[in-house]
Formats: sequence, C-alpha cells, structure tokens
Amino acid sequence: VIVLDVLKASVDVLYLSVHLIPVNPIREDGLNPKSRKRIMPDLLTEPPAIDPVYEARVYCNIPTIAERSMEGHAPHYFKLVSVQVLIRHGDRYPLYAIPKTKRPDIDCMLVPSRKPSHPQLEAFIKQMSKGSAAQMDGPLSSLPRYPSHSLCEMGELTQTGVVQHLRNGQLLREIYINKHKLLLGDWTAKQLYLETTGKSRTLQSALALLYTFLPDFDWKKINMRHQWSTIFCSGSCDCPMRNHYLEEEQRRQYSLRVKNNDLEKIYVDMAKIVGIPTRQLRASNPIDSLLCYFCHNVSFPCTKTGCISMEHFKVIKRHQLEDERERQEKKLYFFYALLATHPLLNQTVNRLQRIAEGKKEEVFVLYSAHDVTLSPVLSALGITEARFPRFAARLVFELWQDGKRPKEHFIRILYNGADVTFQTSFCKDYYKRSSKPMCPLEKFVNFVKRDMFLIFNSTSYYDACRRRPL
Repeated sequence: VIVLDVLKASVDVLYLSVHLIPVNPIREDGLNPKSRKRIMPDLLTEPPAIDPVYEARVYCNIPTIAERSMEGHAPHYFKLVSVQVLIRHGDRYPLYAIPKTKRPDIDCMLVPSRKPSHPQLEAFIKQMSKGSAAQMDGPLSSLPRYPSHSLCEMGELTQTGVVQHLRNGQLLREIYINKHKLLLGDWTAKQLYLETTGKSRTLQSALALLYTFLPDFDWKKINMRHQWSTIFCSGSCDCPMRNHYLEEEQRRQYSLRVKNNDLEKIYVDMAKIVGIPTRQLRASNPIDSLLCYFCHNVSFPCTKTGCISMEHFKVIKRHQLEDERERQEKKLYFFYALLATHPLLNQTVNRLQRIAEGKKEEVFVLYSAHDVTLSPVLSALGITEARFPRFAARLVFELWQDGKRPKEHFIRILYNGADVTFQTSFCKDYYKRSSKPMCPLEKFVNFVKRDMFLIFNSTSYYDACRRRPL
C-alpha cells in the first residue's frame, strides 16, 4: 500500500510539473528583470510578449558560457559557516514516450570528446567506475554511478546533465572552497550531509557536483542517504490537507486546459498525425518528450501522416504560461507548497540553529531532487518572481556569522546564482531598514516555526495539516 501511495504521489506531482512555468519575463539567471526599485509603468506600452521558444531554451540550460553568480558575497568581516544546497537533477531523457513515434535518438554514453563536455569529465568517469567504498543507503547502492547506455533509458541522466552539475560543482568550489575555505584538505565525512531520492538521475547529479566541488573526492567519505519522498518530508509526510490542496490545484489545471480551444485543436491535430485517440496523446504527456527533442536539437517526430511541428510545441508552452498566471492568482498551489515543504524547511532551520549555537554540524549539505521539490520550496518562501526550476537548477542557503557581533547570524538565499533573499515573504521589507545585505536567521526561523501556518489559522504543522479551510 505504501509503495502504491508513493507511486501515486509521484505521478500526481509529475503531472503538476509540466504545468507550472512562470509568466514573468526572465533573464538567463532565472529572475524577473524588474529591480526592487519600481517606477511608474507607461500605460500606453504593452508588456513584452513572452517567447515560448526562449522560455524553453532557458529551461534546457545548455552549458555554454561561464556562469556569473552572487554566491559567497558578504562584507569582509562576515564569516561563512554553513552552506545548504538543494538541486534539481540535470538534463534527462523523457519520462514519457509519444505513442507510435520513434524515441529521441540520444546517446547516454559519456564521451569526453563530444559536446557539451567538461575538462574533468574523463576523470569523473574513471572515479565513478571505482565507487565500491561509498556508503549508500538502501536502494541507492544498486544504482549506477553514471549514465552508460548508447540509447538513453527513460528518465536517464544525459551527458548534458552530467556536465551541468560538473559545472555547478566547479563554480561552488571556486567560491566556497577556494575563497571561503568552507572545507579544508583534511575534511571529514561528518562535515557533509548528502541526501537524494532513489532515482539514478538524482544520485548521478549529486555525484557530479560533489566530484568537482570537494577539495579531494574520496569515496570513503561519501555517505549518501536515501529519501523516498520527492518533497523530502521524511517522517512527517502524513498531511491530509496537503493532498487536498494538491487535488484542488489539479482540478483547476484541468478546468483551464479544457477551456483552451487552441490547445485542444493542437492535441487533436497531433493525435491525428500519430494515429491515436486525443485522450491517449494527452495521457502520454507529449511536452515532456518534445522538450527532449528541443533541448538536444533533434527534429520533432514524423509519421506517414505528417510531422509534429514547432507550432504544436509553442501552443503547449504558451498554455503553460497561462496556467502559471492563473496558478499565482488562485493560491491553491501556494497552500499546497506551504504544507509540502515544511518538513524540509524545518530540517534546514533546525540544522542552521544548531550551527549558530556552536554545535558541530555538517557545514555542507546537498539535497539532490526534482523540479517538484524545488518548485514548492520557491513558492512557500514567497519567491514568486523566480522561474520554474530548469535542469540543474540550484537553490542555496548560506549561513553567515557577524564578525563584529559573533552571536548574530544571518542567511542569504540564492537561486541559480542570483540573490533572492529579499524576495522572500519573511525578509522582503528588512533590507529597507538595514544596511546588511542579508537576512537575520531568526526571521527565517520564525517563518518556518510559526508564520507558515498563520494562513491556515493554525499554530503548528500538525494542526494545519488537519484543519479544514474556512
């Protein structure tokens, strides 16, 4: 029964995942270009149209130019004491196949001479082939350490996905290891906390990041914990109202979809090309497969009847943007997100508090997860201007100690290298009253321990999970 429940939850949330793309215009760093200082809008000027093709390119996150980031920035008298990172796995093969079409021809063998590549890819492959000394929880021990199929398996990490996280690890190493000395050459396993879901793509993404991040990659010091839940709720997953809001959000999505005549015409047309009923095509989640064709620059599939085209792709992407606009207005997903992410955020806050109190804790934490993990965390924190998690997205929590007042601790929150600390609901007004470029830790603690439940007229997670809406 537990297995069935987990599978159902995974399918439910995966269904959500392709409908939650943000509506605001975005930069490559994943943020709305508006600055915090607003100016009066020109009422005669139409807002710029969203380009669904551009949106898809940003989502693919193809490794090209070196990325700039704001991680590790603080006044010189501040000391970095802990970093906690939540990542989405890198580029993957589709989870669904479009019936009666040839699967995308993507090679999941790692070939250092093939683009995109990385200077350490060859060394990474050699290191991953050793891996016997690692401590892996439960089902993780049977998973492959790196992708190795000439035709990718469903959901398998691609070479692009590996390279994305080799780059993430290298970038974070330059900041946190080389500059801030977060881990020294004699680092120990006790200084790390590593956790991943039981999918090969999340395990392999974590290993790729760690390989280029750690001062010296040592299998004996790698202790990877398994998390069965995509929302990392661990032992606090029993939350009836979370499921209620998720079901209500799915009803809202369905209602919006059936009202969209352009979308319906596209599905009918695509179903005729493929030669299956329209309902069956929808159930096969074609956008997931089409994104793989798009991200890898492979032509969309054709049959004797015709070809799926970029116009089909654009209409589905445009609907996702409309869906996100309504999602922001209706708040059902926000209610779901608060309840879904409290266990993970509570674990994060508890660890940060212990570190601030001087207790020895892990100085570097890595959670390797999915879009359906990061998306509700962003929503719950109130970071509404951030875009939907791209492949290899990263959300970073930095804990800093004030060197002038050692008992005072602050946090910074960064999304894909951009500082989003003051976009959070609990700290959006603080920067107006303070010269410090970060948020007091107690504001984050109060939000997670108390303020998250106010909207439910509750004082605890347990009560909010069981209190029916007014």
